Amino acid sequence: MTKFIQDTKSGIISFIIVLLFMPIGHSLMVLNEKIFLGNKLLTAFGIGVLGVCFLIVGLYQNQRAAMATLFGLLAAILIWTGWVEFSFVWVAEKLSVSPLVENGEVTTKPEYLVMMSSLGILSSILLFFMFNQTRCQFFVWFQKLFKLEKHIKINPTLSKPVAMSTFIETIMILWTFYIVLLLLYDKDIVGDHHPVTYIAAFGTLIWSIYLFIKLISIKKFDYAIRYAVPTVIIFWNFVEIMGRWNLFKEIWVHPFEHWIENSVILLLLLGFLGYYLRKNIMTS
Repeated sequence: MTKFIQDTKSGIISFIIVLLFMPIGHSLMVLNEKIFLGNKLLTAFGIGVLGVCFLIVGLYQNQRAAMATLFGLLAAILIWTGWVEFSFVWVAEKLSVSPLVENGEVTTKPEYLVMMSSLGILSSILLFFMFNQTRCQFFVWFQKLFKLEKHIKINPTLSKPVAMSTFIETIMILWTFYIVLLLLYDKDIVGDHHPVTYIAAFGTLIWSIYLFIKLISIKKFDYAIRYAVPTVIIFWNFVEIMGRWNLFKEIWVHPFEHWIENSVILLLLLGFLGYYLRKNIMTS
């Protein structure tokens, strides 16, 4: 049992770290909206700038993969929250987009209705990764399936900056699964209680369990964090759909009402990050 714990510790802790970032990211967005009100776009810009700073520092830490990975992840969370999400907030407000309301309750906020318009550009970028050299197992699987690797020049010595790889992977997976959720929720396409949505919900749960089993076999902490990114985001899709079905209350979108619970989540994240840094940075 002790050996199993030692062998799986890096994967499990990496999963927890990335998982805890999900509600913190949601809470950060809500706090920025509620606290800064009329200045929320300015502070959102500042959040994104902070993310850029983390990314730049991460690029200088490329020889220390653990530090570079962490900075890349932090950069992605901050830039997604500050620049990506609030850019859609800005456009939605500028165009006076109304929220989707069902039974007197807002089910989809205006910015997410606007976000659906990015489907085309997302698809174009995904094609770039599909037909280009990549180490992402998702795209590699498709390249092998359609025998694309024969037509893509593979350079095994190519080394990408760790922080940038972590950053772009996190952004792309977040973006992709946001769009998936929005398409599922749209009643003109599928609908949140359509059988397809049930299949997607439990399909992503099964998929994330499969990835988690592979994740816990990874002993190298920085690689485990990078592998935990898709594992957690795919699992979070299941969490989001459960929340959409009102099976639980998403306390992270009510940070003032549930400040104690959100504070505990933040403290847990800081604690696990401290452990990660101690094991990977302080001892290196």
